[in-house]
Amino acid sequence: MTSLPDRLSANPKSPFYNEELLEAGVGIRFNGQEKTNVEEYCVSEGWVRVVAGKSVDRHGNPMTIKLKGAVEPYLRSPEAPAADAPTSE
Repeated sequence: MTSLPDRLSANPKSPFYNEELLEAGVGIRFNGQEKTNVEEYCVSEGWVRVVAGKSVDRHGNPMTIKLKGAVEPYLRSPEAPAADAPTSE
């Protein structure tokens, strides 16, 4: 299993951007809750940046809010199709 970095960003312009990890699927648990709108996280400093609605800055990047708390990154397992899933006939 690959260990996740202390800090990771979804912005390609950031020095903390890692395309391979993002494609593999990184999930974030923040204060015990699953977050799906995280743009960047730092485990050692205990913060995440989340998207603030549909607002964008003057460069067209999404506006973010920095939240402090317990950050737990993990790799998402690929979803396997269920064997007993109903089929259309």
